[in-house]
Amino acid sequence: MSAGVLMVQGCTSDAGKSALVTALCRWAKRRGSRVAPFKPQNMALNSAVTVDGGEIGRAQAVQAQACGLEPQVDFNPVLLKPNSDIGAQVIVHGHAVAEMDARNYHEYKRRAFDAVMASHRRLVDAYDAVIVEGAGSPAEINLRDRDIANMGYAEAVDCPVLLIADIDRGGVFAHLVGTLALLSASERARVVGFVINRFRGDLALLQPGLDWLERETGKPVLGVLPYLHGLHLEAEDALPRERDSKPDALLRVAIPALPRISNHTDFDALRAHPQVDLHIVGPGEKPPACDLIILPGSKSTRADLAWLRAQGWDAAIARHLRYGGKLIGICGGLQMLGRAVHDPMGIESEPGSSDGLGWLELETTLELQKQLHRVRGHLAFSDARVRGYEIHCGVSYGPALAAPFAQLDGGRSDGALSADGQIIGTYLHGVFDDPQALHALLQWAGLRDPTAVDVHALREASIERLADAVDTHLDTVTLASLLGVHSCAP
Repeated sequence: MSAGVLMVQGCTSDAGKSALVTALCRWAKRRGSRVAPFKPQNMALNSAVTVDGGEIGRAQAVQAQACGLEPQVDFNPVLLKPNSDIGAQVIVHGHAVAEMDARNYHEYKRRAFDAVMASHRRLVDAYDAVIVEGAGSPAEINLRDRDIANMGYAEAVDCPVLLIADIDRGGVFAHLVGTLALLSASERARVVGFVINRFRGDLALLQPGLDWLERETGKPVLGVLPYLHGLHLEAEDALPRERDSKPDALLRVAIPALPRISNHTDFDALRAHPQVDLHIVGPGEKPPACDLIILPGSKSTRADLAWLRAQGWDAAIARHLRYGGKLIGICGGLQMLGRAVHDPMGIESEPGSSDGLGWLELETTLELQKQLHRVRGHLAFSDARVRGYEIHCGVSYGPALAAPFAQLDGGRSDGALSADGQIIGTYLHGVFDDPQALHALLQWAGLRDPTAVDVHALREASIERLADAVDTHLDTVTLASLLGVHSCAP
């Protein structure tokens, strides 16, 4: 087995792989290990800009934080960003290489795997331990050929695998035993144990099932993690399962759940804010009365713009503004607020142009070169500090940009603020993450005395809770042996 490399695979998507890798990264760091996260292939529309100027999955940026590191492209060498039900933008080592459908990407996997292995070698050389996250399930029979995300990678580097399953969904024993049954003999042999996630209840009542599982499979259960409520971790891709009801909230915010919504982690600070009631509005739902509407980022701006109109959001926004409500467009949302979006080269879909919503005097043209920047500056209407990151192919131009939303370090400006002060457009993802910017934007939206919220500190506290759960509920002696780290913190 490769010393210091441990992979976490899941029986299903959202079984808890990302959270467990995050927990193990912080747990190993506490023990003095130089540890790095790794996800060979990720499919997600939530992404981050790295310190070396590339783009990776957002979950790997959180895992880097757990390791005390800045995000790097080697942490997620292959990122797939879906722009339709059958196609995606393929990003290798931080930069887009092509738009491919599933069949063409299957043929491309050999080259993608070369990138995966190059990153693997660099990480193994640079760190004491590498904790790897799989993707989806290793038991997808139709994806077994040329797999680079799960057992294909594990077999190539000869690393041990933990298999995690979510008991909260039900069927946890069937998930674990069924997954093992669908693996090859060599793949089953490298599964060194099970972790059961999101358990609520009396562990004594679960114990007979755990005993049976160990007898049936010959594999140990390395622990049962409790359902941890109130974690503030950025989602890999899926929108939050539940909406927190805040009947006493003072500011109501509505966000359309665009079919290709990207970087909805932009709103984690709002979701965590005690005075903000955030409602992500799904298809078929009537846009609610609110104080602030936010149009989020999109991987398919023109298609999502058409969806907005079909759902009645154009009329709802007009009514909202007529009654004095505030409106923010972020990245693709900014582009939608303009007069037109042009895609002459068919970067996101078929070549062509679409009329925008017309609330800002600007137009956008999509270009091949993606803009990837980490930025700092201050809000143009306030002394508040702002920081964030840009990920966009669109270049916007027009009179509205003469009144920018933010002045950035280095002399650039960003976005637009309407003359009446009701509408903001910005390319900055993470715009609510800085406490100063969050405070200023909530005041602009109508909240007179916003409570201070620091989403980075909340995320850090959640990472610590996850590492504590590893210490309390998992077999740390076995984990330490697998990773080559101290079983106890120094």
